[in-house]
Amino acid sequence: MSQPHDPHAASRRSTHAPSSFTAFGIRAEATPLAPGLHVVATPIGNLGDISFRALSTLAAADAILAEDTRVTKTLLAHYGIATPLVAYHEHNAAEMRPRVLQRLREGQRLALVSDAGTPLVSDPGFKLVEAAQAEGLRVSTVPGASAVLAALVVAGLPTDRFFFEGFLPPRAGARRERLEALRSIPGTLVFFESPRRVAEMLADAAEALGPRPAAVARELTKMFETVRRGPLDALAAQFAAEPTPKGEIVVLIGPPGEDAAPRASDADLDARLAELLETLSVKDAVDVAAQETGLPRKRVYARAVALVKR
Repeated sequence: MSQPHDPHAASRRSTHAPSSFTAFGIRAEATPLAPGLHVVATPIGNLGDISFRALSTLAAADAILAEDTRVTKTLLAHYGIATPLVAYHEHNAAEMRPRVLQRLREGQRLALVSDAGTPLVSDPGFKLVEAAQAEGLRVSTVPGASAVLAALVVAGLPTDRFFFEGFLPPRAGARRERLEALRSIPGTLVFFESPRRVAEMLADAAEALGPRPAAVARELTKMFETVRRGPLDALAAQFAAEPTPKGEIVVLIGPPGEDAAPRASDADLDARLAELLETLSVKDAVDVAAQETGLPRKRVYARAVALVKR
């Protein structure tokens, strides 16, 4: 039979049984932790990339909210941490969030981690933090590893301004549309991408953005870490000709050149094509319009054909 929930049990555990962790073969006692939600960054691959503060926080917490408990269990076992794990991910967040907030109201100390890296970056932690902040509950951060920043500093692309997009839509049409929308952003673009789609994504990016300098970072901080650099179109051709890569991938694309102008809208394109088609063939009109607008020729041709059929 399950026991009734005791809101003071966690506090008693912290008070009477000091928590600890092991690092470099030395067992260390965790620093007492203030009540609240502690957002803790964890390694993106190499288990050594974690701070002593993060280890102490994970050890002293009453529970750890983990995106995938199996992944986090490996990290905890490596450092001899016995804190209970609670699954908190996109599929159960709506159900779990009220329970987590109640535990925070009771004065518990909860740590939030993602599968790897800094939580809230492409994971479901945002709404929990937002809800906790709205109630005036304490939220603190324990910073550390981030795939976005790790990739940015080794890509050899401008770092003064960057835009993190996360994952692009998996369907080609929506992906190209989104890339078009990002074309004029004056900074390095950073994407997460599935190994299965990286070749297609690079090809679409090359068509939408032109031959900008780019980098594909794979398995960062791990044994087979690789960073491949080159023009977008060249990278697209290389990945298309090779077997599907394995591992976590970050794609970075350099900012537009100083002469890059905003591209024409569909309405502007249609108007210009209609004007050109009065005196030119479809092929010649498409060539002129593509050159004037900087739009991919495939897109201009599709609009021209649609106009002719009207």
